[in-house]
Amino acid sequence: MLKALQKIDIAGPVGKLETIVIPAVGDTSGIAVICHPNPTQGGTNTNKVVQTAAKALSQLGYVCYLPNLRGVGDSEGVHDHGNGEVDDVLAVIAHAKTEQGELPLALAGFSFGGFVAARVRERVEADKLLLMGVAVGKYVIPTPHVPADTLVIHGEADEVIPLSAVLDWARPQHLPVVVFPEAGHFFHGRLVQLAAMIKRCW
Repeated sequence: MLKALQKIDIAGPVGKLETIVIPAVGDTSGIAVICHPNPTQGGTNTNKVVQTAAKALSQLGYVCYLPNLRGVGDSEGVHDHGNGEVDDVLAVIAHAKTEQGELPLALAGFSFGGFVAARVRERVEADKLLLMGVAVGKYVIPTPHVPADTLVIHGEADEVIPLSAVLDWARPQHLPVVVFPEAGHFFHGRLVQLAAMIKRCW
């Protein structure tokens, strides 16, 4: 029998963080925290790319935590352009480990959420990192370098974050980028393919 998703509130540094928890399919083998796109453009934890990644990771045995970061939905606080949001994610990780134990940790994010996840990875050890349509070059703080085994997926026709910007960021790191031909920023019509790629490359 499939376990149902839950909606919980997690204590964050500036108040509660409204969070969706999607249980692992079968035995739980890891924890995944997946970050949403830019809330100033409507990004929340119900975004289709975030949900697609969560479902794929849950099928790989991860229990997935999808927080609405500060100022989003019913989460308290004010949007902080990727700064305080790092602390929010660290709070979610701590809560998840309290609930699940010291399981392998995966970090993931889409667009702004990818920027946040990459910054969180500088602060905490994680076994895996997944960046989809990562928001390179959009913020005062540059997107940090990431581990060599990071899975980076980007649309060739991304109208928000140009593929050229991601390649310029990845090139000095010798970091491979999986490119979806003709795909835009939101992977419209390509979500099934996105899920399959995550599961294949994981």
